[in-house]
Amino acid sequence: MSVIDTISVFICSGCEIGTCLDCSGLEKIARENTDVTKVVVHDRLCHEEGLDLIREGILENPGSSVLIAACSPRIKTTEFSFGSEIQLERVNIREQVVYCQPAGEEDTQMMAEDYLRMGMAKLKFTQLPTAFIPEITCMDILVVGGGITGLTSALEGANAGYSVVLIEKEESLGGFLKNLNKTIPNKAPWVKEQKNDIDSTISEVIHHEGIRVITGSKIESIGGQPGDFTVSVSNNDQVVTFKVGSIVAATGWKPYNPNKLEKFGYGSSLDIISNHEAEEAMKNGVLLRRSDGMVPKSVLFVQCAGSRDPDHLPYCSSICCGTSLKQAKIIREQHPETSVFLIYKDIRMPGMLEQYYKEVQKDSRIFLTKGIVEKVVVSEKQLSVEVSESLIDEDISIPVDMVILATGMVPNDSKELNLAYRQGPGLPELKYEFSDSHFICFPYETRRTGIYAAGAMRAPMGISDSQTDARGAVMKAVQLIESVKKGGAVHPRSGDRSYPQLYMQRCTDCKRCTEECPFGMYDETEKGTPLPNPTRCRRCGICMGSCPERIISFEDFSIQSVSAMIKSIYVPDEFEEKPRILAFVCENDAYPAFDMAGMKRLQYSAFIRIIPVRCIGSINKIWISDALSQGFDGIMQIGCKPGDDYQCHFIQGSELTETRGENIQETLQTMMLEPERIRTEFVEINEFDRIPEIINDYIEEIELIGPNPFKEI
Repeated sequence: MSVIDTISVFICSGCEIGTCLDCSGLEKIARENTDVTKVVVHDRLCHEEGLDLIREGILENPGSSVLIAACSPRIKTTEFSFGSEIQLERVNIREQVVYCQPAGEEDTQMMAEDYLRMGMAKLKFTQLPTAFIPEITCMDILVVGGGITGLTSALEGANAGYSVVLIEKEESLGGFLKNLNKTIPNKAPWVKEQKNDIDSTISEVIHHEGIRVITGSKIESIGGQPGDFTVSVSNNDQVVTFKVGSIVAATGWKPYNPNKLEKFGYGSSLDIISNHEAEEAMKNGVLLRRSDGMVPKSVLFVQCAGSRDPDHLPYCSSICCGTSLKQAKIIREQHPETSVFLIYKDIRMPGMLEQYYKEVQKDSRIFLTKGIVEKVVVSEKQLSVEVSESLIDEDISIPVDMVILATGMVPNDSKELNLAYRQGPGLPELKYEFSDSHFICFPYETRRTGIYAAGAMRAPMGISDSQTDARGAVMKAVQLIESVKKGGAVHPRSGDRSYPQLYMQRCTDCKRCTEECPFGMYDETEKGTPLPNPTRCRRCGICMGSCPERIISFEDFSIQSVSAMIKSIYVPDEFEEKPRILAFVCENDAYPAFDMAGMKRLQYSAFIRIIPVRCIGSINKIWISDALSQGFDGIMQIGCKPGDDYQCHFIQGSELTETRGENIQETLQTMMLEPERIRTEFVEINEFDRIPEIINDYIEEIELIGPNPFKEI
């Protein structure tokens, strides 16, 4: 269904476009479209005289959509911005035609003409998004957790002018930090342990007029959506319910259970303790042997006790090295005659903490060596630590009076949030039980829009990093509230005012959208009918790609608009020997990679036609059917690289594309076509140099397979 009246087309002939393409031919293509009422060709559209022509066209044709065929839509965004009331489509004929194809060639011209047709076809089936703006947006921020991360988040949020509710399950604030004697240095000159000043931070929070503190409490449920979360908290046998706009989850961590470390003898001797037990002893007095209350003459630290170990914690807990060095110095201050040994896999003291490491090394009675602790032997009189692959010898045995195990950190369970979400009560986890985030680009974002993970529940980190994390997370919480007020999205389509609209009359309650949405946007009835929560949505379109009935669409990105683009492309018949490949390209990594390939003047086949999509997870199989029925010889899906070292911007869009492969293969079987006619590729944003290889290799394969038989129909 057409939703526009007219289109004004502006074609730039600058930046080599006019010397590579026949712009009069492009003008002719535009004028042949019955929806087009104005066509302008200009050699500098991004300069003031060109922009004036566009503005004049907008004034002459009120309500008309504007199409600009020029450089990439990722470039000159400020210049080509004409207000939120103008439906604008930008057609990329510079980076993805002129810069990557030979000038004056027939195939180059055909490529540009197709892109122009595609842009006009898309405009015919899109409209300006009508934002979803809640009637009331709550401006309060909830902080869950009263440790240093939560305290810092609460203070930063309140100091920014927002009311904050801080919830802590314990009766007192302070979290794990209140158990520490002294802290690792976090300021110049980085050589001296610091007084634990958590009490002053707690006092500041308690007395801040913008912060409401609820201790000894349990979250019963969190429901609703960003801007309108409903929180129920039980406290002193009473349930309190209130509204918040966004949430910072700072539930903290707990020490790894040392009872699991049988290899190091924990539990077999009173004098084998964890670093946390050592810290408690130092805070309450001096460190003594628990077996006899005597001063230990020798103490040995076992680093990575369970950390960086596939049988326990595969990751580095980040704080253990610094903690052990701090405790070693304190032991030497408390007991000047005591010798300290520290056996490490690696010493990890990032940034300026290297200065602290050097300071500890100055003490001749603190002995550090790289090695692998094989076991701790317990005898009646003494402990013996057996070490292999040390810097001293292949195998050594060190007799000591006490062993301290540097155990790692384990995140607290985010299920304590008790989210009333269809997809579960906690924050989804990416790895090792830490709450997920987009670790490359948006570290505080979780898969629950408006809920931001901070501190050690997100990743292993110490005090300073937790405070930095807290500030970042609460600023994202503020940004979220302000975005909801305007009807805009957050990460990665910040400001996007569109949202999914469902034609429920055709819904079959298949649950595909509710199961595949990475962000929990949908709840559902007992029957399985989706219940949208629009402000939870990240606008990825994955639900649109999942829906077999095609009932989900966005006003500016829909099944109809992309199908219209596909059908607008000229597909040569089999006798012309010009195959056509359709590429659905993710706008986050793949599309910029294509742009950069163009900027580097890398050449690839002119037989490809690119349709940018929000995520390759948004590709609906009807588009593939349309393209194959149209006669396209092959289809590519190119998106962000999934996996541990990289990440889809919408968390799991790339993985979903792979798992949906069975449905696509069914489509091919139904049409009696070869499985090779569809290929999925993944690229990082900086892998622009791979683009020609990816495209040209696939073109060669398609040429070997032969033309799509549907060309004959």
